[in-house]
Amino acid sequence: MEQVGRFVLASASPRRREILAQLGLRFQVLPSRVEERLLAGESPVDFAGRMAAEKADEVARSLEKENQEAFILGADTVVVVDGDILGKPRGDSEACEMLYRLSGRWHEVITAIALRRVNSGFRDHDVVSTRVLFRPLDAPTIARYIESGEGRDKAGSYAIQGLGVGLVSQIEGSYTNVVGLPATHTLAMLMRAGLVLQWP
Repeated sequence: MEQVGRFVLASASPRRREILAQLGLRFQVLPSRVEERLLAGESPVDFAGRMAAEKADEVARSLEKENQEAFILGADTVVVVDGDILGKPRGDSEACEMLYRLSGRWHEVITAIALRRVNSGFRDHDVVSTRVLFRPLDAPTIARYIESGEGRDKAGSYAIQGLGVGLVSQIEGSYTNVVGLPATHTLAMLMRAGLVLQWP
C-alpha cells in the first residue's frame, strides 16, 4: 500500500480505529467535539450526513488555525426502524425497548462519511446503508444480552462485532458499515482524494 499525507480520524470510536487499522492505514485520532442533535423534520440520512460533515469540518478548522496540513475523516452511524433513529440507550430499560422493537424485524444501519483536506477546499462524502434482520428474541435472551453491557454505548443497543452477532440472522450490504465504518467505501474515498495511491 502507498499512502501519502497526514490522515486524521475525527472520531473516538474504537471500532472505526480498528477498521482503518485493518486496512493498513496510518492515521491519528483527533475526536470531534460536535454535539449530536437531530433537527426538526430531519431525515436519518440527512442527520447522519450533517453529523459526519460537521465532525470533519470542526477538526479541519482547528488544524487550519495551526496551519497544519491533513486529510480529515468524519463519520456518523445511525440505526433506523420505522423511520425512527435508535440512538445510544439512556439506560437498560430503553435498551430493552429497542431490542424488543428490533426483534424478528429488518432495520437499517446508515453510516455517512465525510472527507476534508485542510487548506485546500477539498470535500467528499458518501452514505452507505445496510439492512439487518434480527432473529426473534425472547425476554430472557434480551435480559442476558443487556446484562452483558455490550450494547450500552451503541446505537440500537447492540454490537454486531461482539455478542450481538448472535442476535442477527441476516444482513444485506456492508458488514463493516454496521460496525461503524464502511471499509471499501472509505478506501475508495481516500483513493479519490489522493491520500492512498495504491492498495494493498
